[in-house]
Amino acid sequence: MNHQKTLKIHQRSAGVAQITMSRADVFNAFDEAMIAELDGAFSDLVDDDQVRVIVLAGDGKHFSAGADLKWMQRASQESREWNLADARRFAAMLGKIDACPKPTLARIQGAALGGGVGLACACDIAIAADNASFAISEAKFGILPAVIGPYLTNAVGKRQARRLALTMTRVRAVEALALGLVQQVTSLDELDTAVDACLQELLAGGPRAQSEIKALFSQLEVGPVTEEVRELTAQTISRVRGSEEAREGFAAFLDKRPPGWIPE
Repeated sequence: MNHQKTLKIHQRSAGVAQITMSRADVFNAFDEAMIAELDGAFSDLVDDDQVRVIVLAGDGKHFSAGADLKWMQRASQESREWNLADARRFAAMLGKIDACPKPTLARIQGAALGGGVGLACACDIAIAADNASFAISEAKFGILPAVIGPYLTNAVGKRQARRLALTMTRVRAVEALALGLVQQVTSLDELDTAVDACLQELLAGGPRAQSEIKALFSQLEVGPVTEEVRELTAQTISRVRGSEEAREGFAAFLDKRPPGWIPE
């Protein structure tokens, strides 16, 4: 993965890989190149058996300013067919983060704008420094947050997503926490401590169990628990409960020892 030009990828700790967007001169705004590299990086890390958890971060003072405006300006001058292919690549990349079978965590400092908010929402967990701010700013440029819309809506609900997209208001970290954009806010000095504490919690869980959690929860809707949903949950737990990982988990608990999946 040393061929990356817009990303830095390193082992943050045992079992943890960190992808850092590395275009600090433009506040980690992404373009076609970064989208392709993010897509490839997540594919590579999913296939790496040594990686249990993936952290997504931004270099410098800001997490991500979203779409590179030079890229958007170029897109505005291209054909609809070109724009469709380009948007599909962006949508596929966000979908890959969202569907990643391994836990994903966004480490956020400074500004997260437009698509940068989408990246945070596509991750399972987002932890922000108290200097973080968030804005869905696309309408300012005569476009809309279409590709990130489903992830934003899943994070904050439809009505709040509409408000954020229509008003383009900048939300500070504390309000982002209340809205559900992030799950934890800490001081900038303590950001990595908070991230590492969450990583330790994630590494304590069984990797197959976590993959099963993500797969099951992606199929669940807020609303009535139908017969089909009950059957899905029963089928899932009956299959997973007899797995080798489950046997190891129960044995480790009863033996009062760490399970074998926790990295040394």
